[in-house]
Amino acid sequence: MTVRIVVGYTATKAGRDAVAFASRLAAASAAELDIVLVLPAEGRSVITPPDAGYDRYLRDQADAWLAEAAARVPEGIAHREHARYADSFAEGLIDIAGELGAGLIVVGAADGSSRGRHRLGSTTTELLHSSDVPVVLVPRGARKVAPEAGISRLTVAVGLRPGAEALLDEAVALSTATGAPLRLLSLVTVDLPASVDTGVIRIAGAAHAEDVLAETRRALPAGVAAEAVTARGASIEEAVTHLDWQPGEVILVGSSRLAQPRRLFLGSTAAKMLHEIPVPMVVVPRTRTREEAGR
Repeated sequence: MTVRIVVGYTATKAGRDAVAFASRLAAASAAELDIVLVLPAEGRSVITPPDAGYDRYLRDQADAWLAEAAARVPEGIAHREHARYADSFAEGLIDIAGELGAGLIVVGAADGSSRGRHRLGSTTTELLHSSDVPVVLVPRGARKVAPEAGISRLTVAVGLRPGAEALLDEAVALSTATGAPLRLLSLVTVDLPASVDTGVIRIAGAAHAEDVLAETRRALPAGVAAEAVTARGASIEEAVTHLDWQPGEVILVGSSRLAQPRRLFLGSTAAKMLHEIPVPMVVVPRTRTREEAGR
């Protein structure tokens, strides 16, 4: 598990959600927070000429916003604040995560999401296409979760496609760091038109899901136990709604097999899950070394 967590902050509810969840994670794992506010890089605007007075005002405002963010971090959690310039918010977060050797980037939901729901905006979409470290997507309202909820359980959406080992490594490292138990999740869905006879497909899918869980359990390090569950439904969304979710729970998913090595890309299954789950989602790059996962 990482010892440094980058938090993408904006002076909005989404920013406060990100700080609140990152603080719970840091408290559970003895990690340190780096709260980052990204400002537009110099020369980004071709309409408004550079103005030293405005630049000073913007930096002073950024410092004030960061001070507000820092005040929301519970006592006892090590944290630093950074104002960075970059061409985009996502670029700034990725750059500083690389510089600091951070192992997670935490961001809140885009504007327009309802409480307990996720919504991808331009920043999160860019992160999910370009980050080389896991990205945590925090749903709206995470700041309302009691700090004592901690990290109560880690659900891992498992499979046998490329990237499964990296996902399991990250889950085990996070479980070890936080003390949260693992729950292995395999989905059994059809996701086909209603006119298709899906009976045989359901039976085959159920058998495959059980095989995936058995294979994943065998891949766990010695001494690491995990609950295994299968979610069934006519669609990914329906299957996910049948699951129970604890207030302090987190789900981990692997990036799409279409992602470039060591990069993220949210696959179609994870994207469908994102519409329904009410807990933070960690998206893990397809290829990571064991050293990186435990950093």
